[in-house]
Amino acid sequence: MSISTNPSLLFDQPEEWIERIISNVEQAVIGKRDAVEQVLIAVLCGGHVLLEDVPGVGKTTLVRALARTMDCSFKRIQFTPDMLPSDITGVSVFNRHTNEFEFRPGPLFSNIVLADELNRTPAKTQAALLEAMEEKHVTVDGITYRLPSPFILLATQNPIEYEGTYRLPEAQMDRFLIRIGLGYPDKRHEVELLGRSQDRERHPADYVKTVLLQEELIKLQKRVRSVHVDDSLKHYIVELVTATRNHPDLELGASPRASLALMHTAQAKALMQGRGYVIPDDIKEVAAMTLAHRLWLTPEAKLAGQSADRLLEQLVEQRNIPGLYGPNGPSSLRGRAR
Repeated sequence: MSISTNPSLLFDQPEEWIERIISNVEQAVIGKRDAVEQVLIAVLCGGHVLLEDVPGVGKTTLVRALARTMDCSFKRIQFTPDMLPSDITGVSVFNRHTNEFEFRPGPLFSNIVLADELNRTPAKTQAALLEAMEEKHVTVDGITYRLPSPFILLATQNPIEYEGTYRLPEAQMDRFLIRIGLGYPDKRHEVELLGRSQDRERHPADYVKTVLLQEELIKLQKRVRSVHVDDSLKHYIVELVTATRNHPDLELGASPRASLALMHTAQAKALMQGRGYVIPDDIKEVAAMTLAHRLWLTPEAKLAGQSADRLLEQLVEQRNIPGLYGPNGPSSLRGRAR
């Protein structure tokens, strides 16, 4: 097991440790660097991820490799139509020896939880996740139990197979920090994948080393919140989010929680680039994965072939971008440019 030996470097050169995490996960997930970086942005923010893609592209492998890389406990929940809330949160069981009820934690009590095919379970069970995703604790029989720290939920849903599925409610979609897809690998990486499978007997994630401890991950998460965001960029974020609320093609725009999410993901993006401050490009690069899944199109817009991603791209291009930024960080705002 390989772990970090100088925690002070997490503050001096955090981008180097972040690169080690990405490179380590890539030992199991081939040719998906962008997806690995995006998921890591969510992890650094302490947020949850919705992985929306077809089966067999490596979603589970990515999550397992990420947990192993950061020395985090991992649990997988396979959601089914007959699953009950107690199946994931835990249940109180009467102990005949002590004449008391004892709480037996469910699989939700883990650092990294993979909620596989979340949209296959009914609304009652989906609702059991809302408290955990927002407050980082669960309530069973009137007693509140805190989840381990860090706690990150990564849920998957199949965007093609709709039979026997339930639409994720708006409240739950809004609690996912980002939504991403992995996509198919290119031919070169798929050939490499075939070659590796001949030489390995275990799951690819089992070959991933631990390069970061849990307490060091928590330090990195705190470091993200210290990344400077200029007031002009805060106004830019609010203008962008407000534009989604007023757009005629949208029934539901982004919430204030989305504004916070956009700022935090931009901070994580800046830290991954080795900067202690956010620039406009950071916001533009994370806007789609942070906001698009929170937008609900009108029926007319859907019939016209509009998509939330395309609409958001247009809004980003239309907003005035704050600048100017010098090599040493944000300078005074001297003007606005398209």
